[in-house]
Amino acid sequence: MPDFVQSLLTGEALWALGQVIVIDLVLAGDNAVVIGMAAAGLPGEQRNKAILVGILAATVLRILFAAIATQLMQLLGLILIGGILLLWVCWKMWRELRDGRAEQEGVENVTGEDLNADQTIGSPPTGKSFAQAAWQIIVADVSMSLDNVLAVAGAAREHPGVLVIGLALSIALMGLAASFIARLLNRHRWIAYAGLAIILYVALHMIWRGVLEIYPVVT
Repeated sequence: MPDFVQSLLTGEALWALGQVIVIDLVLAGDNAVVIGMAAAGLPGEQRNKAILVGILAATVLRILFAAIATQLMQLLGLILIGGILLLWVCWKMWRELRDGRAEQEGVENVTGEDLNADQTIGSPPTGKSFAQAAWQIIVADVSMSLDNVLAVAGAAREHPGVLVIGLALSIALMGLAASFIARLLNRHRWIAYAGLAIILYVALHMIWRGVLEIYPVVT
């Protein structure tokens, strides 16, 4: 049996892989919803174009961040900073889950489905320009793609095989199944809450590791 496969069959590696899979699912869905929310207010054709641009940009950014993930995690203090960023992600996700209306509009925009049966999809046009929506989406994509890579790297810890699988899965989910996952999380809210709990655990663990990493330098 190859060493790569054997390294994934330990209890610790499987636990890390399970965390990574849930993190990828939740953050891919959340990224898609945020893209949908940023595209709200555009006319239908422009909204669809903005969502497509946003999903493609998020996929490319995940590839770029994944390519330098190992180097990023070796920078002194980045584990601590990444943990703090993930805490912020947890807070934003919690607020979105509590405010279901705005999130549902984002899901409707991404999926093109009238989920609440009000005869409309998303929100009506508000005069927002395509450039404004595209800028909001790109800024959100940069932040969330970095958060995704840091979360996967933090959960994978000392398991390179899990890290590779997690980053590849993140890219695949965002590029191929973002709208499906957004719909799935909207219908089964417990998955989002489970993902939120795991991301919170990873964030706190990264902060703890980051403090231990920096403490000898500080003293």
